[in-house]
Amino acid sequence: MMLSTIDIIVILVYLIMMILLGFILKKRAQRNKESYLLGGKKLPWYMLGVSNASDMFDISGTMWMVTLAFVYGLKSIWIPWLWPVFNQIFMMMYLSIWLRRSNATTGAEWLSTRFGLIGKGVRSSHAIVVLFALISCLGFLAYGFIGLGKFVEIFVPWESIKAYIPFSVTPSFVPHFYGIIFSVITMMYAIMGGMTSIVIGDVVKYVIMSIAAIVIAVIAADRLVGQELDVPEGWLNPFFGWKLNLDWTNHIAEVNQKIKDDGFSLFGIFFMMMLFKGIFASLAGPAPNYDMQKILSTKSPKDAAKMSGLVSVILLPIRYSMIMGFAVLGIMYYDQLDLSSATGVDFEKILPAAIVQFVPVGLTGLLLAGLLAAFMGTFAGTLNAAQAYIVNDIYLKYFKPEASNILIRNMNYFSGIVVALLGVVLGLYVKDVNSILQWIVSALYGGYIAANVLKWHWWRFNANGFFWGMVAGIVPALIFPLIFDTLDLYYFPLLFFISFLGCIIGTYAAPPSDVEVLKSFYRTVKPWGLWQPIREIIEEEDSIQIHNKSFGRDMFNVVLGIIGQLCLTLLPMYLILKAQMPLYLTVLILILIISILKKTWWDKLEN
Repeated sequence: MMLSTIDIIVILVYLIMMILLGFILKKRAQRNKESYLLGGKKLPWYMLGVSNASDMFDISGTMWMVTLAFVYGLKSIWIPWLWPVFNQIFMMMYLSIWLRRSNATTGAEWLSTRFGLIGKGVRSSHAIVVLFALISCLGFLAYGFIGLGKFVEIFVPWESIKAYIPFSVTPSFVPHFYGIIFSVITMMYAIMGGMTSIVIGDVVKYVIMSIAAIVIAVIAADRLVGQELDVPEGWLNPFFGWKLNLDWTNHIAEVNQKIKDDGFSLFGIFFMMMLFKGIFASLAGPAPNYDMQKILSTKSPKDAAKMSGLVSVILLPIRYSMIMGFAVLGIMYYDQLDLSSATGVDFEKILPAAIVQFVPVGLTGLLLAGLLAAFMGTFAGTLNAAQAYIVNDIYLKYFKPEASNILIRNMNYFSGIVVALLGVVLGLYVKDVNSILQWIVSALYGGYIAANVLKWHWWRFNANGFFWGMVAGIVPALIFPLIFDTLDLYYFPLLFFISFLGCIIGTYAAPPSDVEVLKSFYRTVKPWGLWQPIREIIEEEDSIQIHNKSFGRDMFNVVLGIIGQLCLTLLPMYLILKAQMPLYLTVLILILIISILKKTWWDKLEN
């Protein structure tokens, strides 16, 4: 076993603390449904912001991003637009406010504020959102599961423990075995303590990860003094042309195959597809996962916007300090890293392999505790979101509307165990982190986008259109990966078109939503978009002007926010690489953006 006694003690102390946290907060979480799923809507926005950022600081995503930084250098800042990461900017500027005004508990419950409570279309739309939420949650659980297993395998080789295990495990399934162990531990504290324990655990995790990230950045910067990175031309430049033009032949030849396998060589087309998908995905609002639950857990719409804004500020500089630190160390000492796997060179092992080589005893335990916490936080947050849909939108809605707190508590426990087990089973069939990430963000979410853009911005769009749009998107999303031998992102336009067609046909196949429901929604949420007929009815009845004219300001703020987000990403990268002039320019741009947004966004926030 490669870990020292001190490192093992640090990790065990952290794991025990997290389990105790769940038991300590168990009583508070059991007060009622809202206390368990949303922390009673009493948690401060900055704690929820740290928690949300902490959930995004996941182990699988960090391993993937270290690989991206290693292979693509500063051009790697664009690839996370696959999520897209800039959806946090859209939510910060206006969508979190719109969502929180609903005062709902889950995304499916939110639909009743938009489409009403009765009708076949309403029931169908509710069912399809719950189905999508559970599929996406299971996908994210499997995504975290496989990343964790690969990570732990580096530090606890199977050869060192197999004598103590009463059964055999084939080499290809060793990561899955480790994933199961830590999934069970996470499940215990997440299920017991609900949202409050998750948020407090996430804050602790963020502190640990911040310390670890800064230390890794310092180690990398120190090793780089007087040295030059052996990287291809263009690696240090964040900008790009039609083609990627990164040739690793005279540096680390195996990387060329990685670029080919990723499918990013035609980077111009790849970028345009990411931008096209990313804008629509952001306009659709948050997907029904832990991000949406954190927004719904805030005290007010104003706090929801602040919480979403805080995420990028506290996540990106810290996370990319760690990412670029590990990437630099990986390049400098590539020959010393053990990246071999059953299928050849596995670049997703750069992060754990670099920890083995360069992180001192004691700090290794802290860093591993943080990265294990990263998995546990994401797993727990996703698990909580899945529980919310099962309990609130299935059990209480269709089976036991008047269930007591004891029954709700037991159902929360039962659903959490079932979802965690299903996520683990799905993880057993995942090849690697990148494959399931591509499927989630490009295929599955591609089927979600059209219906969820229209629900915010078009008054005539009804529950029937929502249902058929989602069906027309999700079904092909599950089938296309079996048909097309290409990057999932590249068939997104076809997926989007099919889904959009389903939305339009479904909408006009049924009458509009009840006008009273639409008026209530518009009065409460106050969206901009194609709402003129409803707005005119309300203005005539109430004799007041309620037209939301902030579209131009919101979009201006979004553009500034995305540029600022890129600056926050580049800042630690330039700092570690000691690129002084780009660093000064980045800081200057960031200061200018903050000054403008203070006037155009922060000062305009209101409940």
